Parts: sequence; structure tokens; C-alpha cells
Amino acid sequence: MRFSDIIGLEEQKATLVSAVKKNHVAHAQLFHGSEGSGNLALALAFGAYVNCENPTETDSCGACAACSKIDKLAHPDVSFIFPTAGGKKISSETFMAEWRSFAQENVYGNLTDWLEKIEIKQGNIPVEEARKLIQNLSLKSYEGGYKLVYIWLPELLSISTANAILKILEEPPGKTFFLLVCNNSQSLLTTILSRVQRFAVPKFRDEDVKAYLLRKGITEDRAKELTILANGNLNKAIKQSSSNNTNEHDWFAGWMRFCYAFNLTELVNCSEEFDSFSKEQQKNMLEYSLTIFREIFLVAGGNDNLVKLEQKQLEFVQKFSKVFNINNLQKISELMDEGIFHIERNVRAKMVLLDTSLKLARLIK
Repeated sequence: MRFSDIIGLEEQKATLVSAVKKNHVAHAQLFHGSEGSGNLALALAFGAYVNCENPTETDSCGACAACSKIDKLAHPDVSFIFPTAGGKKISSETFMAEWRSFAQENVYGNLTDWLEKIEIKQGNIPVEEARKLIQNLSLKSYEGGYKLVYIWLPELLSISTANAILKILEEPPGKTFFLLVCNNSQSLLTTILSRVQRFAVPKFRDEDVKAYLLRKGITEDRAKELTILANGNLNKAIKQSSSNNTNEHDWFAGWMRFCYAFNLTELVNCSEEFDSFSKEQQKNMLEYSLTIFREIFLVAGGNDNLVKLEQKQLEFVQKFSKVFNINNLQKISELMDEGIFHIERNVRAKMVLLDTSLKLARLIK
């Protein structure tokens, strides 16, 4: 992973490069950013730059032996710790092949994506990981460069695991860097937070998300639409771009008309259609709905200037806002989140949508 592989985030890249040049790299850094940000990508590119044999002024070379091994996530001095099923016989090492594939193909992916890949329902980082890490760090570097320890989603460290790594996190062996990558720093134990230097990774700018999609061959109009829906979450934009051709807005507009009219027959039909979508598309539809409800709230409150929608969606939102009960927005948001939660846990999709529809019909008026 090169810095040049990451779209946007130029200020963050420059800060990291400058720290290496000035030899001001903290021994433990926390790359914290929301889901779909470039926190893991930046951390990987930073690790490559640190150990590159022939770095340029702004990036790792991508050609030396160290870069080649790091790109394959197979460098002997680079360790990865990430959520797994836990237990004495199951650790990050057990899933290294899957992790390499995930990080190389879906570097903007989230916890749900990872757990689906390794086919487990809930992940954690057990204390056995800390014990193995401490043992590994007691050994000499294989290639004489820096040892890098990546901890992906440290907010899932158990208390016992966190306590076990506190000392080595505060006083690591020489030429060792800890690179923690998290989505929710507020969920981290204060004992961990106090031992790391925080590095904030912002959401991607809309223009960067759009540029990324255009590079992938997405049409201009579709890229604009997906950018609005993504709200800086590149992982969401990528997923939605690969879904089938069902138009989110047309589907949502029809669904709302049936809910408002309380047309039970059409709501059942809508639920049947929803059931035929992929799980990812089902989540996308509900997330799109949540986005539009928030835009309706802005328009209803006279804040049209804050709305980021294409003309077709904007016209619908402006019309619907006139009959929409904005006092129920919080309940509607919770209802959409609840629907997404049930979809993620494999509840039958048509039952989820029908239940959501009946409740929503009472809330939007």
C-alpha cells in the first residue's frame, strides 16, 4: 500500500511523511476514523514508508524487497492482531490468509465485512493474542528494520488483553512501532488511550469519493448519487456501486407512497421484492431511506441549503416534507437502525420490512 494508492487525505499523508523524516514517530499511534475512512489504508502505507529501503520524498518506493513483502502482508517483522472467534486454539495467525485477502481487496471494509469473511458472528481479541505478541517481540528483527505491530479495532480488546499489553505498549522494545487502527476511540479503555499518540483520520471528501468511483468506471450520474449516499464512507460507496441495478430512490419513493396510503397489499408486495435483494442491498436500501429521512428533516426545517441531493431526489424530498411529521424523526431513525440490525443478524428480510412498513406508516403522518 502506497500513500499514492489512497485518494485524497493529502494533509494526513504529509503529516505522516514529515514525522518519519524528522524522526518524530511515536512508538504507539492510534489511527482513529469512522467506518469507511482511510485509517487502515493510511496505517499500512505509513508502515511501508517506515521500512522502505528507497523511499521518495513523499512515498515508499513500492519496488524494494521490504515494500514487496509488506504489500503482500507477509513481512516477517510485521505482526497483525484483529478480532477473531477467540480461544486458545484460534488467534489472528489462524486467519492470516483471510486477513491478507481482506486487507488487500477491501482495505476500507468494516467489522461486519470481516466477520462475514471468516464466518463468525461476533469477534473479540482474546488475551492469548497479547501473550503471543509479547513473546514475538522478545525476538530480534528478522531483517534489521522496524518491527511493526498492527492492532485493527483495538476497541474490541478484552480488559484482560488490554491490561496484558499495557507495559509493552508504553515501553516497547527498540525499533518497534505499534499502529492501532480504530473506528470508535471513545470505546477504547482510557489506559490504552493514555499510551498512544492519536492521529485523526477524517471522512473522505465528497469529491474524493466521486473521483474514486469514476476511476472504477461508474457513470457520472451514478457516482454523484452514490457520493451523496456515502457521506464520506468509501466502503459504503464501493458496496452500493456493486449492487444490482435496482434504483434506490425509485424503490424508496414507491415504498413511501404505499406507507403513506397504508396500502397493505402493495406493502406486502414491496416486502416480497425486498426479500429477493442481496443482504448487502437490503442494508443499502434501509441506509438510503435513513439518509433521505434526514434530508426531509432539513427541508422541513427550512434548511434547503444544507441538502446534498440530485434534482430528482430533491424534488421528491421537497414535496414529501410538506406532509411528513418531522416530530417523529428520532423514532423513524431508530426504526431504520433496528431494521438494519435485524438484517445483519439474518432475520427474514420480508418480515423485517413489513414490520418496519407498518410502524413507519403510523410515524410519517
